[in-house]
Parts: sequence; C-alpha cells; structure tokens
Amino acid sequence: MFVVLDEGPDHPFYTGVGFITGPELSWRRFEAPTDVVQAGQRVTCEFLQFDIWNLEARLSLRATQPDPFQTFAEVAAVGHELRGLVTALVPIGAFVEVALRIDGLIPLRELAWTPVETPSEVIQVGGSVAVVITSIDRERRRLTLSRRQALPGRP
Repeated sequence: MFVVLDEGPDHPFYTGVGFITGPELSWRRFEAPTDVVQAGQRVTCEFLQFDIWNLEARLSLRATQPDPFQTFAEVAAVGHELRGLVTALVPIGAFVEVALRIDGLIPLRELAWTPVETPSEVIQVGGSVAVVITSIDRERRRLTLSRRQALPGRP
C-alpha cells in the first residue's frame, strides 16, 4: 500500500511516497488491504527503513499498535487450560484460536492419548476444544498446545 507522506524523502516519480507491505498493515489476519485501511484515510506509521532501490520509505502501521501476542503472553503461562476454536487442520496438527487473534498449534502427537494419523480423526474446523499451553515462544510469536493433556483419563 502506498502512502503519501506529510514529510519525507523525495521519490523519483511520486514525491513524498512511502510503502507499507501487507504484513506491516496489521497484527490481525485480513483478506485485502481495504479490510484494514481505506484510500484517503490518514494513518500514523512507524518508519522502518529507506529503500534505496525504489527510493521510498518503508513503513509499518502495525508497529504503532500493541502486539496482541505479547499482551496474551503476559497473562498466559505454561500449564494453563483454555478453550478455543479450531481454525485449521494441517498435516502436522491443528491450529486453535485461544484468544482474539491468538492461534496456537496442537502438534499431531498432542491431539489424543492414542496415536492419530490425521487431525480430522479427533477434531474438526469450527469445533470447540479444551487445550493446555505447553510452550510460549515470545520471540517467534508461537504458542504450542496440547489437547491430550486437557482430556480426562490421562494414562
């Protein structure tokens, strides 16, 4: 997304233009940039770097907003049990949204006490599931979960 700057470096064709890449628009998932901002809308961005190849400022809109993962990680802890919504099934496990915009991965081996070959054997997208937090990686913004540890009748 191109941004007309109130002040900033000259662009060879468009004076005072900055650029925001898709990942720098928002912490949340979105389909199109217009889900986040509209043409003509004024925004405040953080300067990331100057792109000498394209002669434009690289900007971030999301850097001006608190990171929801870090906010979640401040109150969550390994061992906490949560309920979440299954958002995706992948060959290595399942993704579960445990808080607004916070997804964690349940690895395949953590889906049940008995081995399963695919996540769809025990859960479905859209289903609610109890999980236990097994790790929080604040630097990489990753949350690992276990469904089996939340199941009654552990061995």
